[in-house]
Amino acid sequence: MTSPTPGTTPDYPFDRDTALEPPREWAELQERCPVAHVRLPSGDTAQLVTRYDDVRTVLSDGRFRRGGADAARVSTTKDGGLFARSGGSGAAEGEGHLRWRRLLTPSFTIRKMETWRSRIQEMTDDLIDDLVKSGTPGNLSARLGLPLPVRVICALVGAPAEDQDKFAHWSQVMLTLTRYSQEEVERAYLEFNAYVSDLVDAKRATPGDDLLSELTQISDSQDGRLGHDELIATVRALLLAGHETTSNMIAIMAAMLLAEPDRYQAVVDDPELIRGTVEEVLRLDSTLSVIGFPRVATEDVDLDGRHVPAGSTIIPARLAANRDPRKFDDPARFDPRRENAAQHLAFGIGAHYCLGQPLARMELQVVLGTLTRRLPSLRLRDRPEDLRLRTGLLSGGLQDVWVTW
Repeated sequence: MTSPTPGTTPDYPFDRDTALEPPREWAELQERCPVAHVRLPSGDTAQLVTRYDDVRTVLSDGRFRRGGADAARVSTTKDGGLFARSGGSGAAEGEGHLRWRRLLTPSFTIRKMETWRSRIQEMTDDLIDDLVKSGTPGNLSARLGLPLPVRVICALVGAPAEDQDKFAHWSQVMLTLTRYSQEEVERAYLEFNAYVSDLVDAKRATPGDDLLSELTQISDSQDGRLGHDELIATVRALLLAGHETTSNMIAIMAAMLLAEPDRYQAVVDDPELIRGTVEEVLRLDSTLSVIGFPRVATEDVDLDGRHVPAGSTIIPARLAANRDPRKFDDPARFDPRRENAAQHLAFGIGAHYCLGQPLARMELQVVLGTLTRRLPSLRLRDRPEDLRLRTGLLSGGLQDVWVTW
């Protein structure tokens, strides 16, 4: 892919004034250039789509496939990053992906995930007990945001909880944008695949009461057993989506609510607002997905009246789309009673809609309900404008979020 002339194509992701504010360019592009050329950290170019309807189309229309080796490189590593790696971002495309989803969907229904609520509540209470015992101020990211989803995923998959530090390291390296080298990425994949392969073998030999044991036994009349490599890719997807993103989202939720204390106090006063508040946090977050999930046009397509040639790499900006005034009235306003808030695209849409979204939503609801009940006087230690973004990774979010109570 040829490099653009310097100064003619903006670098993406865009800079921002403060961590919690979205880049100004999102709203500007939605108005004047909803399909815009941008330069990625790798130096390759892609087309950024920012309007809700267009993003929804790119995510759900079969004319756009997930990025592969022929897509624009995202990361500075030689292989171009997670989305360009073979099997790096999860299951295959087309029929292979549909088969994979049919096999896994029964394990991630809302009803199935609800059976985990009491266990997640117990884990949350234990972590908040430790946070309170450590005294104020406390690092909410390190004491709650990071360990809770890792413990949940370890319990769900059947991995030893003491391996959570390994999971945290592997996931960060796999999600590198500019932080890690190609050698470090390859070593992380080798170590992770060997770890999961051994775990799969152990579960097949001695099944337990966990998802991985269940998946190793999966078979059906049409598709047959879920293969060994597919199991490894599945656990990798669970690790990245279920640990890294939810960990960051817990800290983002706390910061977003405590930056304007009336938002937090509203939930303290009325716990019925928990679900709506979580959906509005998911809709308004502008930090978690740094690049998003690239797509490649398989044929010439028109988006918003603009021609997109076959072979073009598209970056569907889901977080920008969630603030599109064409979809959400007064989109910058935080409204836990917003009727269509749950139509946000935080979990994607279409064939690649996040399977684990019931679990992620539940974790956020449990965390918010527990914090507002047990720590009603919770406040940020630092000024909102002093919060800092995590950088160098495909999953963004915030650096340490310190709180007082």
